[in-house]
Amino acid sequence: MKKQDILENLANQAYLGIGSNLGNKIRNIEVTKFELEKHNIKIIKSSSNYSSMSWPDSSMPDYINIILKIKTSLTAMELLNVCNLIELKMGRIRSKKNDPRTCDIDIIDYNQEILNKKSSKLVLPHPRMSKRNFVLLPLFEVDKSWKHPKFMINIVNLINSLPIKDLRSIKQI
Repeated sequence: MKKQDILENLANQAYLGIGSNLGNKIRNIEVTKFELEKHNIKIIKSSSNYSSMSWPDSSMPDYINIILKIKTSLTAMELLNVCNLIELKMGRIRSKKNDPRTCDIDIIDYNQEILNKKSSKLVLPHPRMSKRNFVLLPLFEVDKSWKHPKFMINIVNLINSLPIKDLRSIKQI
């Protein structure tokens, strides 16, 4: 009888958005993936890298973004804490909102749960994900059947609702 790997039975499925617009962006993302796996987070699937303009200030360096489909035994709050710890380890400095960063990790979806308590540091699904090309396109690549847990709209319809300029301003690399 084969002994099961501890990672094979991870109960929670989540989608993480990872972005970087400082330094060696692709390396930053790869190191971030490595750090996640060191915390018993199993990467099931990774999207391609996507390049997009910095938002809301397009004069800042462009971003590289990916989406990861993961499995974990961590709760949503534990996952958030691990993500924040990795961001810090990767050199992220939280000064001004939307400032350039070496590493940004967002929990896009966690078990299709809806969490919107004002007292919580975590809102699920990510509150602005349905309007962001750099989330929706890589998410579609990772899971074509994904549906927004709150709005119950499938990924194709969310992408089709984006303005044309948003669809044209992102590149798979």
